[in-house]
Amino acid sequence: MTEPDGALAGAVARGVVAAMAMSGMRRLTTALGLLGEEPPEQVAREGVPGLFARVPPSLRGATIELAHWGYGAAGGAGFGVLPAAVRRRPWAGPAFGLATWLFFETTVAPALGLRRTRESRPLERAAIAADHVLYGVVVAGRAV
Repeated sequence: MTEPDGALAGAVARGVVAAMAMSGMRRLTTALGLLGEEPPEQVAREGVPGLFARVPPSLRGATIELAHWGYGAAGGAGFGVLPAAVRRRPWAGPAFGLATWLFFETTVAPALGLRRTRESRPLERAAIAADHVLYGVVVAGRAV
């Protein structure tokens, strides 16, 4: 089946918006004490400290956020290239969101040597799982 023009671009845009939604949810879960440190900050601090140190302190928060949005865009592209029959399923978005978390936990975090992913509390893990479900719901949007 031929994909409509702009389907992939739409998925990328939804990935950015989904990452923004996750950021908002993480601000809430952090403020409520459910999450200690947000994963994008942890990646910057522990995973790429040399690169992060090159960013002026006044721009570090914005840089972390933009990097997270870029990661979200890449995830959106990943969702966008799935077969349309899969993307249309009601469970596809939430399952994809959880799969992106699983990919981060099993591949990205170990490659970067992130400590906290191994030491986080069950409540933190549940909060992160919930924001990845939110990510998937937003990425799926109106899947075509």
